[in-house]
Amino acid sequence: MDIIIADKSHTLHAQTICDAIEAAAQVRGTGIAKRTVEYIISKMESNNAVIALEGAVFAGFCYIETWSHDKFVANSGLIVHPDFRNQGLAKKIKQVVFNHSRTTYPNAKIFSITTGLAVMKLNSALGYKPVTFSELTDEPSFWKGCQTCKNYDVLQRTSQSMCLCTGMLYDPTSKPEIASLKVKEKSFLRLKSIKQNLFLKKHKK
Repeated sequence: MDIIIADKSHTLHAQTICDAIEAAAQVRGTGIAKRTVEYIISKMESNNAVIALEGAVFAGFCYIETWSHDKFVANSGLIVHPDFRNQGLAKKIKQVVFNHSRTTYPNAKIFSITTGLAVMKLNSALGYKPVTFSELTDEPSFWKGCQTCKNYDVLQRTSQSMCLCTGMLYDPTSKPEIASLKVKEKSFLRLKSIKQNLFLKKHKK
């Protein structure tokens, strides 16, 4: 398995990547913002993406977005093809794209918004901490990308202060903790449940 920085030679996988992201959103039943083939290709051509390949076969992908004049960076669209899941590949891709982000944008804060427990655990292991949305970029173009998410109405109803996603942030200026905190899976699940009960059920009424 090769996990490398994507370039224009990998654009033939763009449609497969988009299809995999959309399929994952349907299976998970929670919001994942859709991306166009053209957008994925642009990330490859600018070397702002990481792709995993088993020979010539697509296995996984993640891309980098920059906001607020490179003050903020997001590692987005993490996806592993169903044929390669449960092998620890997501963790490896996340590590490579995180290192690539730190090298390319050394002074940027790296953030993530996600409903996925697995991604939260990966982020926590890399040094991310849960934060409120007010600590993330306020650039309108970033939040506009959430419009394709099925839960976008929640973000609108809360004036962009909260959603079903959890915001997480890695700040390169923060002092590393002496001992890393173990991710409490029950805490993340409880937080997600509270948000779903607060926003989704109330909205159905």
